[in-house]
Amino acid sequence: MRADLDIIQDWIPAGSRVLDLGCGDGELLAWLRDNKQVSGYGLEIDPDKIALCIDRGVNVIEQNLDEGLHNFASDSFDVVVMTQSLQALHFPDKVLAEMLRVGKTCIITFPNFAHWRCRWYLTSKGRMPVSDFLPYTWYNTPNIHFCTFEDFENLCHAQGARIKDRLAVDRAHRHGWASRLWPNLLGEIGIYRVSGRTAQDVGIAN
Repeated sequence: MRADLDIIQDWIPAGSRVLDLGCGDGELLAWLRDNKQVSGYGLEIDPDKIALCIDRGVNVIEQNLDEGLHNFASDSFDVVVMTQSLQALHFPDKVLAEMLRVGKTCIITFPNFAHWRCRWYLTSKGRMPVSDFLPYTWYNTPNIHFCTFEDFENLCHAQGARIKDRLAVDRAHRHGWASRLWPNLLGEIGIYRVSGRTAQDVGIAN
């Protein structure tokens, strides 16, 4: 299983009802079903990936995330997951609000645009970063709303979301003491677990 998905599955209790937004080929949901008796749905817009989900026996719905989650009732899922899709949304704030509405807990991952490599690229070249991890140029990228850890956490606070866990990892999804001390500088990818207003706030220091 993909390294980030392996981290995420550890935050999903056995027997949970899960909604996976932008579920891709259904790898996470299939693994959770087979190993943790999880049930739920994946939402995906790519027809080829939807076909792969069906091949895996994953319940999948063709749906544009920017159009909201109006077809799901409030608190209808234990966990809502969205991996590496936040930056590709037109309305990430609205999608986050919908995730908090339909899920008791939300797990979100995204690339951190404040990572030191991005800062160095902008400073030294004066252009938007292009790398193996961010391979697109500014005019053909599917990523339209890059953000930093600070940006995302400010959005969570503005929406009354509680940040329960945060991991700042590198592109190999490793994390250590340095990324815990300076997450916005050294973390290439953020992995967050958040919940709504009524959840217990375990607190995370920036």
